[in-house]
Order: sequence, then structure tokens, then C-alpha cells
Amino acid sequence: MDNYFSIGELSKYQNISNQTLIYYDKIGLFRPAYVDPDNGYRYYSTSQIDKLDTILIMKKIGFSLKEIREYMKDYTIDSSLVVLRRQLTVIRQQIRELRLIENRLSHRCSQMEQAKGYIKKEVSVIVENVPSQYILLEKVDAPYSMREISIATKQCFAGAFKDSLPVFFECGVIVPMERIISGRCTQASHAFLPIEKTDKSSSIRRLPEGLCASIFHVGDYMSIGNSYKKILDYCSEHHLEILSDSYEFCVNDYITTDDENEYITKIMFYVRENVTVHPAHP
Repeated sequence: MDNYFSIGELSKYQNISNQTLIYYDKIGLFRPAYVDPDNGYRYYSTSQIDKLDTILIMKKIGFSLKEIREYMKDYTIDSSLVVLRRQLTVIRQQIRELRLIENRLSHRCSQMEQAKGYIKKEVSVIVENVPSQYILLEKVDAPYSMREISIATKQCFAGAFKDSLPVFFECGVIVPMERIISGRCTQASHAFLPIEKTDKSSSIRRLPEGLCASIFHVGDYMSIGNSYKKILDYCSEHHLEILSDSYEFCVNDYITTDDENEYITKIMFYVRENVTVHPAHP
């Protein structure tokens, strides 16, 4: 047919599928100018190409098909400016959110790479000054088993996502020192998520800058007691006084591996050097 395009021709020119054009017809967004009554073939007029361009551009900008359909019912320069300005605000917000996600994903990758490096070099305990950081807390209920820890962690994530809190893609737990000493290394008192400084929640704790001793535990969580023994022995042998409960950071967990043997947990204590000063000889 002269001055008409078949559905195959139009899909080729616009680089979209026949099924997409059929779907647009079905929802009333972009209907063919003529349908052959004998075979049901769809044909589109030359004047319709601009309309299809508009749909595809609007879709690229981020509008839903429903929004595009409403927009194209009756649009002018004034109404278009209102709609496009509104969408520009949405896009800018998405860019801000994507930048936050980029930073958090980069942080996660850096932590995993750092942990792999220390493990490969067979570094046992790391003693270093750590910068101040913030964590979002959720209390773990008795009897402090893995079930209660998992529930607290999920509640922490759910609350953070609901309130759009700037959390990192990492979780952890706090294990009180008295439980560690008594061999209950897996009975955490709190679950936490590292978070950027914010005043949107009252459940945030600031971890100060300070000297810390850390060890990377590799393997399933129930065997973490072995790594606790190593770091406690190290601190005792090197005259490091432990000042805090344990902060465990899940560096490689169910999010990034399906094999528990690959799990990596960073155990961290705040410490200070316990130097005994001997009196000078007369």
C-alpha cells in the first residue's frame, strides 16, 4: 500500500519488535491507521511515525506507558513544560540515589578486596587506627540465637529502606565481651548496619576513631570461636588491652556467595597498648 508501512517495515525502521507494536495497539497507545479486514495485517501511515518517535523518546526519558498515553491525549508547549520539568526533578533524584548506590557498592567491593588481600598474605591480626564511623542498631532478642540475629538484621534493613536511610550494603553484629569470655561467641546483643551520619534515626551509634585490633574469620559463622581465640591470644601476648565489645562486620556473606566456606567476617575490638612503666634505677 502506497504511503503506508507494514508492521514489519515500521518495526525495522524504529528498531522495535512487532510484539511491541501489537502491545501498543492493544493498550490503545499507538494504533495502526489501517487494518486489512481480510488478513488482519496492520498498516501505519507516514504521519504516524512522529507519534511513535514521541512515544519512544518519552519512554527513554523515563515515563511509563500509562503516563505517555495520558500525556499524548492533548499536549501543548505549556502542558509539556510542566510534565517535562516534573520528570526532570524525578531524574535528578534518581541520579542522587544512583550516586549513593555507587558509593556503597564501591565500598563493599573495596572491603572484599582488602579482606582477600590480608587473607592471601596470611596476616593473622591487624592493629591499626580506624576512622570514626556510624552504625544503625537493632536489638537482638533472647535467646540470641542465629534466628533472632537474622530477624534483627532483617528488621534493620527493612526500617532503613522504609525511611530511606543512607546505609551501606553490609551488616554486622555486636557481641558483648562477657559472652565471648564465656564461650558464647555467636550470641550477639545487637545487629547493625554501617550508615552515613544522619539525624533521621535515633538508633544510630557513633564508633569513635581509635586503635583497633581486627582479624578476618573465614568460614561458617558457627566456627567463629576459633578466630576469637586467636585475636584474644594475640592481644594478650602483645600487651593490648581490649576496651570494647566485639564489632563483627560481614565482609563476604549470603549476599555475595552461596558457599558458607567463603564467608568472611571481620572481628574488631577497640584496644590500647598496656605498657608497664618500670621505675628508674637510683
